[in-house]
Amino acid sequence: MALALQEQLNQLESARQIVLKDPPLYPQIVSGILPIIGAHARLELQRWGAEFLAETFSSPVFAPKQKEESAVGVLGTLKDLLDMPKEDAAVVKSVVQTAASIYELVFHYIVANPHDVPVWNQMASIKSSILKRWDTGPAGVRICCIKFVQKIIQVQTPGVIPDPRRPEHNEISLAIVPRDHPMIPPSKLEPEASGLLDRLLNVFQEDHSDALFITATLNCLGTLLRTRQSITNKIMSVILNFNPLKQANSPMNQKAKVHIKAMDRTTRSLLMNMLRRNENGPFASRIKAHVARFDHQRPEIYEESSRKRGHAAEPTDGLDNAKRRRLGAEIPNRELSTIPPLPPGPASLKQIFTLTTDQDLANFDVMSLPPQLMVNITLPVLARVDHQALIEAVNHVRARFMSLTNPSTNSPQIGALGDDEEDYEPDFEPSEDREQIINKADALPPEDSLETPTEVALGPFKLPQPPPMTAEETHNIGKSVVAKVFDKMDRLEDTSVSRRQKPGLNRLAGSNYDKEAWVTVITRLATRTSAGSDEGADGEEDSKAVARKGSFEYSLSGMIRERLAQHIREDFRSRINIAIAWLNEEWYNDQIQKQATGNVQEGKGGLQPKQHYERWMLRVLDGIIPYLDAKDKLLIRFLSEVPEVNEKVLERVKGLARDPERVQLAVNTLLYLIMMKPPARDIAIDAVEDLWRNYDDAKAPAAKVLAKWRPQVLPPPTKPSTPLNINGVKSEEVKSPPPSTLAHTTSVGGEQMEHKQGGFPVAAAG
Repeated sequence: MALALQEQLNQLESARQIVLKDPPLYPQIVSGILPIIGAHARLELQRWGAEFLAETFSSPVFAPKQKEESAVGVLGTLKDLLDMPKEDAAVVKSVVQTAASIYELVFHYIVANPHDVPVWNQMASIKSSILKRWDTGPAGVRICCIKFVQKIIQVQTPGVIPDPRRPEHNEISLAIVPRDHPMIPPSKLEPEASGLLDRLLNVFQEDHSDALFITATLNCLGTLLRTRQSITNKIMSVILNFNPLKQANSPMNQKAKVHIKAMDRTTRSLLMNMLRRNENGPFASRIKAHVARFDHQRPEIYEESSRKRGHAAEPTDGLDNAKRRRLGAEIPNRELSTIPPLPPGPASLKQIFTLTTDQDLANFDVMSLPPQLMVNITLPVLARVDHQALIEAVNHVRARFMSLTNPSTNSPQIGALGDDEEDYEPDFEPSEDREQIINKADALPPEDSLETPTEVALGPFKLPQPPPMTAEETHNIGKSVVAKVFDKMDRLEDTSVSRRQKPGLNRLAGSNYDKEAWVTVITRLATRTSAGSDEGADGEEDSKAVARKGSFEYSLSGMIRERLAQHIREDFRSRINIAIAWLNEEWYNDQIQKQATGNVQEGKGGLQPKQHYERWMLRVLDGIIPYLDAKDKLLIRFLSEVPEVNEKVLERVKGLARDPERVQLAVNTLLYLIMMKPPARDIAIDAVEDLWRNYDDAKAPAAKVLAKWRPQVLPPPTKPSTPLNINGVKSEEVKSPPPSTLAHTTSVGGEQMEHKQGGFPVAAAG
């Protein structure tokens, strides 16, 4: 039974976590749990349900309209919980808090639905039941009742209507109720609110008021003073006539002092807040005078507690330690003078080094404390220790060592006893007492010159191995390393632009300490640190994968790739060279991995190495394409210098045609790939054909390209066709460059593109 109850509570808690993450589900969850937490449920379920309802209807993320509909639905459950014969204080407190939250919602519902009599009757029954508990319930319930009464007064008192044209923004008050309302006429509700206010303020008129309820009432009155101007005069008159310091009787116990201080501070805080809101108001002068009177009376009330302590009695055995320090006198260490001698028999290291007589302190195991805490305690203590006391303590320990190594000094040579023990006088030298041993120890050479006794020799000490780092610690360290690397790259000057002589392919990667070399180092860290460590891995290099792999390199490469992609997206126009260099390294690394592992066939149990180029190529492209304009040639340059283009890349290029202004950019990019990138020619022609078939704005420019490269797709011409002219270039003039051409230029979209054999194309402004 207990197990079933616990499972039910766990399910309810899961539902609570769901609505905390997704507030629109509040109405469904509230309606679903009402049958479970009713009056016939077990006490644990009732407590959980009442607390959940109080939390739900006080939540600011619960939509007001949905909250009002749900408030009407929970009235029956609240009424049943209040009418139970054996009530629980925790359940009643939560129910009263819920009623305080939904009272204005039900009031607003009745204003809009004046003929829904059962709903208002249920609310009236709940209100009557709560008001009966105001004076008779436990302290916690009575405080919640005060909050409920404050809500009733606030709702049933006329408020300010800022804009009559927008009633949905008006505050819920008596001002929004029509005068001829059949169920809640203002002529009956306003006197009820006035009577409840008088009953609420009556707590300040009693001679022996409880500070708990006075403080709770003061906290509720602040809201009424701020929102209801019509009752401000009555409330302020009572508060200004209330003086919590009058209840101070001499002598006062500690509990009475705490109560008076609480009422004093709460009253003062309320008055000062009112003064700050309106320093020129009608009560400003009276508030200042009242607060000044508090300040004048407060020292007299607490005179006994604020009086300076009396002088300490003079010590009977001379000056105390504090005065000896001021007078420069020597402070005797009385603790060391009472060190007990070692017990007879074998002694342990613990007994040798124990100088205190406190058994609790001597039996304390310091191994139970963390090492870092011991370091934090020991260093400050050693910095403040008395040098003379330390020397004396060392001498005592040294004397104990000597007494153990020379037992003849402590044990007399006992001879054979005769018949008459009293006349027997042993023939031996008198043994040295403890003080003589200590004096001899003071005259001994330093400890460094003394040999450690073999009986107490310690074994070799080895520092323990540091604990292994967790996956989270490894991930955080990797993030800091990557951040420092990129921060260093941002501070370096880009010298590749201003350098006159470039070594070209003959240079060593990262040979110069400049930004270009740093980019090379970063891209190779990203592509080559994880080589061979992530075969068969799929998905993102997240923290779970790092924990599963247990590899710092695996985490480092993923974080560098993410940071590289973010770095390029932040300013892709000036950092396109970094993107090209990075993707070339990724493609090269993928090819090397393929060659190293060989072609893996199905059924042989091998794992295909993970390919990074395509994924990060698409990530970079997705960060660039949304920000390209119609005349931008950056995309053509980017696709010309990356080593491989596939169908997924061309899908992004075709997506440009959705924007009528960027149709020509998409067609020109595909035309360049058809002409200058033979491995991608077929898929580029397929992309142009797809543009011609599915995009109306791209039909005309795509037809011009297809007329040259795939004329069978186009319908037969109805009249003699003219030579194809694309941006001023006739189709007869557009020919595929022979492989032996050393240098040539091509016009795409009005831009001259210069190409050299063995190198990447370089765009020149046309």
